[in-house]
Amino acid sequence: MVRNIQLRTTLREEPIEGILTKKASKYLGVDIADITAVKVLKKSIDARKATIYFNYKVSVYIREAAPEKSDYIFEYKDVSKAKEIHIIGFGPAGMYAALRCIELGYKPIVLERGKNVQDRRRDLKAINQKHIVNEDSNYCFGEGGAGTYSDGKLYTRSLKRGDVRRIFENLVFHGATHEILVDAHPHIGTNKLPKLVENIRETIIKFGGEIHFESRMVDIILKNNAIQGIVLQNGKEMGVSRLILATGHSARDIYELLHKKNIAIQAKSFAMGVRVEHPQHIIDSIQYHCSGSRNELLPAASYSLVEQVKNRGVYSFCMCPGGFIVPAATAPGEVVVNGMSPSKRNNLYANSGIVVEINVDVDIPKYERFGPLKGLEYQKNLERLAFTSGGRSQVAPAQRLTDFVEGKLSPSLNPTSYQPGLKSAPLHSLLPKLIGSRLRGGFMAFGEKMKGYYTEEANIVGVESRTSSPVNIPRNENLEHPEIHGLFPCGEGGGYAGGIVSAAMDGERCAEAAIVGL
Repeated sequence: MVRNIQLRTTLREEPIEGILTKKASKYLGVDIADITAVKVLKKSIDARKATIYFNYKVSVYIREAAPEKSDYIFEYKDVSKAKEIHIIGFGPAGMYAALRCIELGYKPIVLERGKNVQDRRRDLKAINQKHIVNEDSNYCFGEGGAGTYSDGKLYTRSLKRGDVRRIFENLVFHGATHEILVDAHPHIGTNKLPKLVENIRETIIKFGGEIHFESRMVDIILKNNAIQGIVLQNGKEMGVSRLILATGHSARDIYELLHKKNIAIQAKSFAMGVRVEHPQHIIDSIQYHCSGSRNELLPAASYSLVEQVKNRGVYSFCMCPGGFIVPAATAPGEVVVNGMSPSKRNNLYANSGIVVEINVDVDIPKYERFGPLKGLEYQKNLERLAFTSGGRSQVAPAQRLTDFVEGKLSPSLNPTSYQPGLKSAPLHSLLPKLIGSRLRGGFMAFGEKMKGYYTEEANIVGVESRTSSPVNIPRNENLEHPEIHGLFPCGEGGGYAGGIVSAAMDGERCAEAAIVGL
């Protein structure tokens, strides 16, 4: 017999050996000797009150053996001579599209503008230490996409778009820890993601797929409104009948290419703001109600905040406990910041994007002349402003949180995890009123919700501008572009995902759609 029940433990009980079995025995009224296994299905922390609990959803096996294998089986087959599906981009959407193609018996040919994960490291070092931006290899572009070197958070609300569990199980199949299957907010960690991404690459190649790095697509060949081929930056042409476009939200040249070729795209609402960095111990003390160091059983605390200010949402985005702020620019002349965390989340700082919703149909009338690229141009201008105010390098403009709200320049800044460095700048006056005024209202509200959050010990760093794509590439119910036969916009770049898991699910769906009629 198997019973699914909810259990919880306190900090004192949590380290006790066999505590879940003991609690299950008491809860179910069965002899502890009759319990053959307790399998954890989900684990979360409830720190809303002074007594902190670990909440568990478990399956209790009574006089019955627990299954040793997963219900999910990934059967890949040799597709080296099968029909081809071309995929542009090797982030989560592109990777999972390729894996799904192989499962379905089709050969994926992946074209990635960036480098493999190992070679990519040198370009990340260059942007951090020498402030040199490689437009094709950076924190956004390269094997594994933006997620590889920016955290690997797997939390998603996209539960209706596909099988979330299947995505997680496939990550475990390729080397992720089983903990991601049970944690309420699963996370892999920047230090562990490269090996996992390599394993996925090896699977694709082993079963006959192809992956070509440093292969940026610069043109699409059309005939009678159907995909006929693509052109790479080296001038090579490739015949193509099915093209999954999984280029990510920062591939601006792709949007410009589509617009130039009169392939329909649309402006899309998005969000922009700053990244806020606190000492981690401040967030721990707020969330765990502790005055000193947090209990060793507790992970670095995180937070999720949202407030309506002047009819626009102001909210936390990509919160990184125990993490780092990183330079995420994809071209010279811009400063963009993002966050990441190692698997142990053991850095001294906590950072999060705090961003403001921007309605492209109402909020930026001066950019109407750019048509569907108006949000993109607004993004660019703010990133150029950050570059100039930071000193025309990857040094980022920054301000103490309290000084930003009070509207005064910070004479000094707090220590930071941002390796290129910070420069004091009047972000309160540099940011557009649309964003700055709402951020000030949001920060004051957040300070009321989290006593201690509003502090001079926190820096705000500009700008957090790549939360999502400001452009949508339309598609019909069959996931195909409504005007171009054989073109399948996919993932964050198409406007259909908001993170690793939702992008991966969309990649699978696009693969399933692309093979129809091939």
